[in-house]
Amino acid sequence: MPRATGTFGIDSWDAQPYDEAEGAALSRVHITKTFDGDLLGTSTTDIITAMAQVEGSAAYAGFERFTGTVHGRKGTLVLHHTATSHAGESSLSWTILPDSGTGELLGIRGGGQIVNDDGAHSFHLDYELG
Repeated sequence: MPRATGTFGIDSWDAQPYDEAEGAALSRVHITKTFDGDLLGTSTTDIITAMAQVEGSAAYAGFERFTGTVHGRKGTLVLHHTATSHAGESSLSWTILPDSGTGELLGIRGGGQIVNDDGAHSFHLDYELG
């Protein structure tokens, strides 16, 4: 299974809190990104975040539409995100929504992880084209 690696930068982050009750604050966040490496392109992401009142405890889930190339193959795909963090430990994973690939990415499937190292984001995506 091929592995795509690289980095991405966050171009915009628009958070809209909708529930700030005791325990955790919930927000809808719209994000735009630029990818570099084996994924070259841009994306738009919409996530729901939950930020606990305890510093460093949080979670999010959402979807991202990537437009560009994966190892030189041009098209789009949708990524499903799931992430949690607690006490300095985090888990940020993504899977490709089955049958979401277009163009030369038709039939792509797989998943991987994102690493957030003090705001510097890197990733790997293990995938196959069917």
